[in-house]
Amino acid sequence: MFTRRTMLSQLTLIAASAMIPGIVSKAAAAEATRLWTGFSSVVGMAFDTDGHLFAAEWGAGRISRVAPDGSRTTFAEGLSGPSGLAIDRDGAVYVATYSSDEIYRFSASGDRETIITGLATPAGIGFDREGQLLVANRRTNEILAFDEDRNRSVVVSGLRTPVGVVHRPDGGFIVSNIGGGITILRGDGQRIETGEALRTPGPGIAQTQDGRVFVVDYGGTAIHEIFDDGRTVLLTDGLSSPVGLTVSPSGDLFSADWGNGAIYRIPLG
Repeated sequence: MFTRRTMLSQLTLIAASAMIPGIVSKAAAAEATRLWTGFSSVVGMAFDTDGHLFAAEWGAGRISRVAPDGSRTTFAEGLSGPSGLAIDRDGAVYVATYSSDEIYRFSASGDRETIITGLATPAGIGFDREGQLLVANRRTNEILAFDEDRNRSVVVSGLRTPVGVVHRPDGGFIVSNIGGGITILRGDGQRIETGEALRTPGPGIAQTQDGRVFVVDYGGTAIHEIFDDGRTVLLTDGLSSPVGLTVSPSGDLFSADWGNGAIYRIPLG
């Protein structure tokens, strides 16, 4: 079974390049409320438009669906290392498989189609503002984009083991690197390396409707807010190796702990 220790042992540690120091500050910490337990190493998370939470359980090889009333069902199973998870505008569920280097597309009824193969340890996935699928291709240190015809392009390169990405309103990107630090590529072309407050940024990176960005510290116990100028602000602490992160339809953050198999809600002020 995949464990936190084996995840860390698989990292290709890359010598850190010079980083532009970010200003680290602490706001009044938001309180994380534990909602559900019994999950097995959740990585990717996303909500559909009806408020169902989908969670990729790495340790169990399945996708679980949690209804708004808290009831839980298995949406898909028999997967090999499901990692990133995203839901498109039509409600289809996309899942990256870290172990087989593929991406699956599931219909709303759960029918599976393999749509992308030949990746290099895909971790977090998401969609850009034009609807292209973004993939953190960990082993090549790149962020890839796939259009509706599945044509591939490299949108960010030269990273340090990327595992999560969001597309910014200005056309730039913010990337979490499990090999160390946060990479900010602004729309004006400026590139900032920051995130020294985080031990090991994880796949959980989420962006709110109004453009706020949050990243989990998988190697620690906290979630931080990241700003385009490189500043980081502590949002909440006291978690146990948080990995998954997403924003609910109501605007709250939901985070999954690797350490205790729990999912939390964190309100945003």
